[in-house]
Amino acid sequence: MIPPELRKLAEALAADAELALVGGAVRDELLGRPHGDWDLATALRPETVLARARAAGFRAVPTGLQHGTVTVILAEGPVEITTFRSDGDYRDGRRPVSVRLGVSLEEDLARRDFTINAMAVPLAGGGLVDPHGGRADLREGLIRAVGDPLQRFSEDGLRPLRACRFAAQLGFRIEPATLAAIPERLDVARRVAPERVLAELTKLLTGAHPRAGLEALRTSGLLDLWLPELAPMVGCAQNRHHRWDVWEHTLEVAGRVQEEPGLRWAALLHDAGKPGSRMEAAGEVHFHGHESRSGEIAEAILRRLRASNHLKQEVLALVRHHGTHPEPAWSDAACRRFLRRLGEDALPLERWAAFRLADQRAKGIEDPDRETRHGAVVARLAALAAQRPPLSVRDLALDGSALMAMAGRKGGPWLGALQAELLEAVVEDPGRNTPEGLAALAAARLARSGPPPGPRDPRPGR
Repeated sequence: MIPPELRKLAEALAADAELALVGGAVRDELLGRPHGDWDLATALRPETVLARARAAGFRAVPTGLQHGTVTVILAEGPVEITTFRSDGDYRDGRRPVSVRLGVSLEEDLARRDFTINAMAVPLAGGGLVDPHGGRADLREGLIRAVGDPLQRFSEDGLRPLRACRFAAQLGFRIEPATLAAIPERLDVARRVAPERVLAELTKLLTGAHPRAGLEALRTSGLLDLWLPELAPMVGCAQNRHHRWDVWEHTLEVAGRVQEEPGLRWAALLHDAGKPGSRMEAAGEVHFHGHESRSGEIAEAILRRLRASNHLKQEVLALVRHHGTHPEPAWSDAACRRFLRRLGEDALPLERWAAFRLADQRAKGIEDPDRETRHGAVVARLAALAAQRPPLSVRDLALDGSALMAMAGRKGGPWLGALQAELLEAVVEDPGRNTPEGLAALAAARLARSGPPPGPRDPRPGR
């Protein structure tokens, strides 16, 4: 299944040296999973790899010569080619202080994290090289550390999180001894950079089995380490509208939305504020204002993990609006106001609708009319949106310059207040959004607020 361009590169490199496909590519090929990563290991020194790749016309970059790694840029994406090596001591919980090149393929595989990633296929033939039982663990659906898990996790603090991520992506169980070693090495995991944690958590959340990964985070102590704000969700009982506690409901939502970062992060964080807003009155449980509290928690977590502004914007918008449930009794104007709020947060109606449906389904309560009601709500909102009503100041038939000319004054806070009032009027009745209609509304508003102030006299005492 190796792409032709990669095969051509392999031929240019390995005329006289051992070259093997290693790591995730081997694992995914054996599982029949699609993938885009092709990593190679070789007996060649990195300088030789660099020279041969370039001589064959490939773009080769010395991304980590001190660790024996060269990256070659192919049409399918970058390919890392690493010289067979063994690692020295790890002192920063992430990278070895030194490496020893020139070892055997079997020694190279012994330094890797999990057995399912410690297999190789020599490109010259000879079959699968699997010294640690990775293929058997694939059949059993197990994530098992290579050798001593305490040693593996003391070397690289990201490995425990990778174990949880593979559980989410593959639907595998973490082997008991490997799972038990994670709490013993949380001090090493704590040293991992926030950006790396975010990347792994995002891969975990967007896996096909997010429940497996999230539960592994919880039981291993990694949830308390990196997302301590979520711990109170576990066991937080809800009201009669929910079958499960807040954590179980969250797992259900995560498994029901599309495998996209914004939707999955929103699923994880949308009810994080419920434990802090839980109240009981007259035998009923309420979570008044939990959307706002959830938004605060979500923003703090994403800021701490140094998420992109794009991801933060989408997640916070979904969290903010997930508790809004338009009813048939809503007027068209109320629906348009809701569409305006979605627009202000750059949240497409379709994304809100998909998230809302997943959230409703994840309550675990039988409701045969749920899909019909949801479909009717979304259809009504979509029909109103298709009429392209004025939903922002930019849609007003009179712009700021025209309003300033009418008032005979320069811009300022008064202009924003006037535009907000005009927008509210045309959201209520889009037919008023004409130059004449807005001019009449603006004149009435300006008359109520008094004449605009004249220029200030600069002379003292005046």
